[in-house]
Amino acid sequence: MASSPSFAVYPEIGHGLLSVANTNRDGISGSGYVVFCTAANSGTRIAEIVTQAAGTTTAGMVRIYISGAGITNSPLFDEISITAATPSASVKANRVSTTYNNLVLMSGQFLRATTHNAESINIFALGLYRDWE
Repeated sequence: MASSPSFAVYPEIGHGLLSVANTNRDGISGSGYVVFCTAANSGTRIAEIVTQAAGTTTAGMVRIYISGAGITNSPLFDEISITAATPSASVKANRVSTTYNNLVLMSGQFLRATTHNAESINIFALGLYRDWE
């Protein structure tokens, strides 16, 4: 056991733009999958995923999948509800922030996402990693 604890010290921010509709939940079928965060060699802890619409949205979902090393079928990890909104001078575009206490990606793994409706949605992964090398 180490004599002193080691903490994640480097921020990691992943980003992607979702725009192709995919109503599947299997992580394989359809198209529009966007990789928005790849783990560092030492792994990455994701603390928060944020979706920010780039325009008008209708009710739907953004689906998050874990893919990569040791994972053969890209399982559905989470769904983020998107509400209907028409942004204007007095109405903000849809934004959802989801926090996680237990989302850890191992080396070679990555997060990818799809949107249920063909609408432009930015997706961000906010996390940390430790450079063990």
